[in-house]
Amino acid sequence: MAESRVMRFEIIRDPLWDNIRVDELALRLVDAPEFQRLRYVRQLGLTYLVYPGATHTRFEHALGAYHLSRVTLALLDERGALRDVPDDECAIVRAAALLHDVGHYPFSHALEEIGVRHHEEVAGELLTRGRLAELLSEALGADAPARVHALIRGASRSPLQRLVSGSLDLDKLEYLRRDATMCGVPYGQIDVDRLIHSIVVVPDPATGRPAIGVQEKGLSALESLLFAKYQMFRNVYWHHAVRSATAMYKRLVHDALAAGTLDADTLARHGDEELLHQLSGTPRFAPLLSALRERRLHKRVLECPAAELPDEQAAEWIASDRTLTVAVEDRLAAELGVAPGDILLDYPAKTQMLELDLPVLRRGGAVEQLTAAGWEGSINLPSLSHQLYRSARWLRVFAVRGLSVPSVRLQLLLLRPAAELRELVEQDRPLLR
Repeated sequence: MAESRVMRFEIIRDPLWDNIRVDELALRLVDAPEFQRLRYVRQLGLTYLVYPGATHTRFEHALGAYHLSRVTLALLDERGALRDVPDDECAIVRAAALLHDVGHYPFSHALEEIGVRHHEEVAGELLTRGRLAELLSEALGADAPARVHALIRGASRSPLQRLVSGSLDLDKLEYLRRDATMCGVPYGQIDVDRLIHSIVVVPDPATGRPAIGVQEKGLSALESLLFAKYQMFRNVYWHHAVRSATAMYKRLVHDALAAGTLDADTLARHGDEELLHQLSGTPRFAPLLSALRERRLHKRVLECPAAELPDEQAAEWIASDRTLTVAVEDRLAAELGVAPGDILLDYPAKTQMLELDLPVLRRGGAVEQLTAAGWEGSINLPSLSHQLYRSARWLRVFAVRGLSVPSVRLQLLLLRPAAELRELVEQDRPLLR
């Protein structure tokens, strides 16, 4: 009889999930330099300036997502739901859960708002060449790096795709619980156990292929996820002081990229403090950098929720056109007699409170797609999601302390069409009349 090989596990203690069992492949991936860098990238960027406990990193979040993938796959396997899933697919999913954030920039999502490549695209380079690619290929086959990256991008045909990227992916469950716990707020306390036990593999109504769905009895927990995410965006992620610090950091890095001090292609190689240290030797960056380090944040001089704007596209150029935004900021600063970077515009990049594209296993055994139409007796989750999103997203203008700004004229200016503003800037005409 051939001797069976016993897989080795290590136990990592975690404040959220207690014991995380890490298998041999995961241990080797964790030890890779690309993953170790995540120890030095804070999960919530500059949020620790408002919530002092928010110093947790992408490293422990990634371990938590890996843990939830192990738990979820074990439950599905117990029910026989993985019979038609390829033998190595679970290992691919676990690797994707562990590595899903490996391409994140310093201070997390902020830099994606200035137009650099999305962290999932950066992850592709790290996963398909170098140490991580070698480890994945050796353990799971030559196509493993591409399969892992496809799951992370949401582009895989795997029946388990939605566990890694989708309406109810394990990333969301992990970060909402961890962020709320570390910030000391009650908003993200979602029923993770209920949601995981509600996950099923069902025929996708659109394609007939096996796909991740949720049992109807889990919809109430899904609703709690929606409200938790809304509360976290409103009170933590998009808190006005967090957004002020984020706007300052974005402008700092934008200026450093424009000056050639930083290289956009190598940004994702840095940790948080390493990047700030690299900027500390350049005098022109000193005002914003020292203000960030000493928590002398710009103050609100104008704010308005998206729900009160005249239409949904109003001021959208602030989130989508970085070149125009910086040009308007600089022109306003000049007209108000202050330095570039002393007045900053902020309108968080569009995100969805809860994207819903999820098969639901009804109590009678039918499988239906949860869409904007909803169904009788349930909350219209997609519609509610959109409403909550518009009330959480605010248009703001931040300025150095003591600066007097004509807020009414400023608001009228920001609501003008982008093409009109671009013409005013190009023709060197005054913005505040």
